[in-house]
Amino acid sequence: MSAPLRRATAPRTPVTPRSKTPAAALIMALLLVLLAAGCTGGGSAPDSRSSGPSGTGADAEVLAVKIDNVVPARPQTGLQQADIVYVEQVEAGLSRLLAVYSSEVPPVIGPVRSARETDLELLRQFDRPVLAFSGAQSRLLPAIERAPLDAVPPSAAPGAYFRGSERPAPHNLYLRPERIPYTASGTGAVAALGLRFGPAPSGGSAEESRTVRFPSARTTFTWSAERERWLVAMDGSPARGSEGGQLGAATVIVQEVTVRPSSLGDRSGNNTPFTETVGSGSAQVLRDGKAYGARWTRPAADADTRFTTPDGGRIDLAEGPLWIVYEAR
Repeated sequence: MSAPLRRATAPRTPVTPRSKTPAAALIMALLLVLLAAGCTGGGSAPDSRSSGPSGTGADAEVLAVKIDNVVPARPQTGLQQADIVYVEQVEAGLSRLLAVYSSEVPPVIGPVRSARETDLELLRQFDRPVLAFSGAQSRLLPAIERAPLDAVPPSAAPGAYFRGSERPAPHNLYLRPERIPYTASGTGAVAALGLRFGPAPSGGSAEESRTVRFPSARTTFTWSAERERWLVAMDGSPARGSEGGQLGAATVIVQEVTVRPSSLGDRSGNNTPFTETVGSGSAQVLRDGKAYGARWTRPAADADTRFTTPDGGRIDLAEGPLWIVYEAR
């Protein structure tokens, strides 16, 4: 991982007095004060890749990357290293992924696609994350600029993105994370959400497989005792990484949410759904080959989402990747 970018500061040029008169001495003193404060034009320029006041993103807890999930985009690259993978509904009832990294950041991630309004509310749970995405609808761009995150699309960091030759656009845009202003914090994304790994709660029921259906997509998780993972399938086919092997999750949370139309749409006339992640509702937590009934609560956009048993007990997660799927209620 590359070091955080440092802003260049112009060298200070010493000023030689031309006069020893009191007025000249006063002027000289003022000049020296201005130089020391960096107000003479030799200060640092704003970093054009940042969005908002935090600057370079070096202090961000997590890196979030919006990833394509239609058939021509598979297999994806870098998903196996994600701490958390969110599965969201987008236009035409299809699914798209938001992968969140912190513990480990792979050298290449993708294919990268465009951001959605849902992402802005979802990511408020983290402390000013870095968001990598291919672009966004023009009406959404002002909201991205106002959001408490560091936005890094290709226009802000062109050297960090490249087009692969094996697939047609738009399913061939990839990110090299080491070339954007993000340094891993060392804090896992799960911990950043206020969640923790630990023993399974009591009870639960044996579960072999769970499928979440969107209007035009479905995601299935099947328990593998051998791998101690819920193996992922997309639209009936095993979901594999380009590096080899089937994707798997240690814990899966199926979170029942309201998915409603928004004021935005795509070029084909499809409405962009908005997934409400603030509020409360039912959930199902899958871990260790069992399913546990749960409740989720998130009282405000800047609050963490809590997952509890029906009687209010805390639910810990199995060690490993976490997948969260938003199921319309």
